[in-house]
Amino acid sequence: MNRLLRYFLLGLLWAAVAGYLLFAGLTAARTRARRTVSRLEIDVVDSTSRGYLVSAMQVREWIGRSGIPTIGTAVDAVDLPAIERLIARNGFVEEAVAWADHAGVLRIEISQREPLLRLLTDGTNSYATADGYVFAAPKASSLYVPVVTGSYRLPFPEDYVGDVKACMNAELAKIEERIAELEREKYPFYRREIENAQRLRELRRRRIKRGWFESVRSFEHKVAVLREEKAILRRQYDYETRTVQREIDRLGRLQEQERERQKKLVENYEDFAKLLTFVESVENDAFWRSEVVQIIARTTPGGALEVDLVPRSGRHIVRFGRLEDVPRKFGKLMRFYRSGLPRIGWDEYRTIDIRYNDQVVCRK
Repeated sequence: MNRLLRYFLLGLLWAAVAGYLLFAGLTAARTRARRTVSRLEIDVVDSTSRGYLVSAMQVREWIGRSGIPTIGTAVDAVDLPAIERLIARNGFVEEAVAWADHAGVLRIEISQREPLLRLLTDGTNSYATADGYVFAAPKASSLYVPVVTGSYRLPFPEDYVGDVKACMNAELAKIEERIAELEREKYPFYRREIENAQRLRELRRRRIKRGWFESVRSFEHKVAVLREEKAILRRQYDYETRTVQREIDRLGRLQEQERERQKKLVENYEDFAKLLTFVESVENDAFWRSEVVQIIARTTPGGALEVDLVPRSGRHIVRFGRLEDVPRKFGKLMRFYRSGLPRIGWDEYRTIDIRYNDQVVCRK
């Protein structure tokens, strides 16, 4: 009897707990359904100490122009995913998270990307991160990062937003498909080539036999006719051979051009990756970070990337050249700064060229 009573009391207790939880849940749901958004709080998580790309005021303007209901709207009715998508579609926003708390406050937390440099080359006005993500420089942005100018041809369209490597891979895939398409265009010519070769073999095998009672004159006439016919057909087949080969060679040259495009695109991307690494190394060095004011990038006639540096000290330009042997070049320049320019004068030269091995060439 005691055991049954104990089980009964435990069951009654658990039923009471379940009932309370159900009541609390329904009450909270009814309360939340009646609760409306009272205010909007936007927190921009500043991942960089060098300025900002997006402000809370801008985000409020985006939401206002979008027409998404917020203030005065029931908390459960606010389209939080739409708000997140609206904010995240801007390339300089890395992540946007929106939620509403129990007090009816709609909170939005935004993480902005951390640019490594700003590109102002040939119509491009974009920021690039260290991992190769580029996005258009937003209006009224205030960010203190190295600026790259010049005639450098970037490996992506000037209005591109996204990962540069993904852009390159997509373009490489298009080129690969074009090469395959050109190969498919060769198939009819391959068939014509095979058919023409077969006709030539059949033509060579053509013979005539002299009949038992056929005269020599008649037989020689038939031979002459056959020779003439074979000569005409051979010229036609030879012409067909040259025509087919010409078309195959033409398509092959187009394929080689596409492969050359692939090669140049990969080399251009590799140069861009070197530029990011170069700027990162400059930013990681306290002296060069303060000394290098501007980076002038250009594409040489051969397609390679070369850079010049505009230093803070003096009135000269440093011809740095290709982004190879960077530590050695900076070491050479540092030694010249320490032992040469203080005696000669910081304003004595217009260019300081460190592109050559074991020497510094200065020009006034």
